[in-house]
Amino acid sequence: MNTNELAAHWMPFTPNKGFKAKPRMLTGAKGMYWTTDDQRQVLDMTAGLWCCNAGHGHPHIAEAIARQARTLDYAPCFGFGHPLSFELSERLAQLAPGNLNKVFYTNSGSESVETALKMALAYHHAQGNGGKQLFIGRERGYHGVNFGGISVGGLTNNHKAFGQWIPNDHLTHTQDLELNAFSRGLPLHGGIDKANELEKLIKLHDASRIAAVIIEPITGAGGVLPPPVGYLKRIREICDQHGILLIFDEVICGFGRTGDVFASQTFDVVPDIMTTAKGLTNGAAPMGAVLAGDHIYDAVVEHGGHGVEFFHGYTYSAHPLACAAAMATLDVYEQESLFHRGAADGDIARYFEQGLHSLKGLPGVVDIRNYSLIAAVEFEPLAGKPGASGGMIQTAAWEQGMMLRSLGDAIAMSPPLIIDKPHVDQAIGILESSIRQHLG
Repeated sequence: MNTNELAAHWMPFTPNKGFKAKPRMLTGAKGMYWTTDDQRQVLDMTAGLWCCNAGHGHPHIAEAIARQARTLDYAPCFGFGHPLSFELSERLAQLAPGNLNKVFYTNSGSESVETALKMALAYHHAQGNGGKQLFIGRERGYHGVNFGGISVGGLTNNHKAFGQWIPNDHLTHTQDLELNAFSRGLPLHGGIDKANELEKLIKLHDASRIAAVIIEPITGAGGVLPPPVGYLKRIREICDQHGILLIFDEVICGFGRTGDVFASQTFDVVPDIMTTAKGLTNGAAPMGAVLAGDHIYDAVVEHGGHGVEFFHGYTYSAHPLACAAAMATLDVYEQESLFHRGAADGDIARYFEQGLHSLKGLPGVVDIRNYSLIAAVEFEPLAGKPGASGGMIQTAAWEQGMMLRSLGDAIAMSPPLIIDKPHVDQAIGILESSIRQHLG
């Protein structure tokens, strides 16, 4: 494609001028590999954008979408319904932990976060606690790009031009290179101390003003930071002690990424509200889902009087094609045993971990961290160019046939759950070559 053909598209989270000067065009995908416009096969070590957990082009999912399009292409969900959305909701409720039995559909992770924040506010309003309107997020947390999400998120670039429009404060992030560098699995040190910082924020703001704490069980776009041992359970305890809701953002962690259906099951901590998207449909159709505890639904709906109880929703909530994609995706996860394939103590996760940590000692590598099938390699910042190392390694790997995700001075890997040992070997070989080429 020439430059004129690229001009109209304003691309998201992309250096537009740089891309249009040197495009990276994807024209096909199957299994673990992309096909480019010059017919190269590129190993996908990011599952698209953390979403294609069952690999690309699965025929069962594609056929389900096509079949649904011929039967019922669209149905409004304001005051009407279609059977598939109710079937999918029952299925998700059965898979979810605890009492997360109520499902509200969105079209993305960003919309799921907005919905969860509104649910928290509506819950407290229904309970007669309308003053609880402040949210606590976490530094380096990513919760999408709508106004609520960038307020509770902890990535400065995402809000510095737009402001933060809901009351918020932030816990510090959990990374500690002095104590936990090159951790295999959960970092061992500092979990309780990091969690206890929440007590200080509660003392500062008062529990009567705090609606909820929202965190990713494993920080994703902020650098892939697995929680230190004990951290999530202590956060849950503190929230319970002070009447504060806990929201888990599982947009990245959900649907097998941590070796269970949800990370809340892996870490044995049940939130009050949980956001999902991405892996819900294997990336084949835009869809998100918010799973709320029965107590949230009962407060808002059962005690909400007559008429509409929750003034929120989207034109494409529970879209029939997305529901078909989600049902088929859950089939694939279950039939191919993908929910648990990446368990941290499983064969493929251990092999992946071993390969990653073989890179320790390479020039510029200051940390390697992983849990299950999600990992990051962090590099020493380049002189005068902080935040540029990851992009440089990403470009080098792309040229050698692998897609990575750059995160400032780090790269992230979250491969499809179908990854096998030869794919790991290929990925580690390309990554090592890229590091030696540019940092050696």
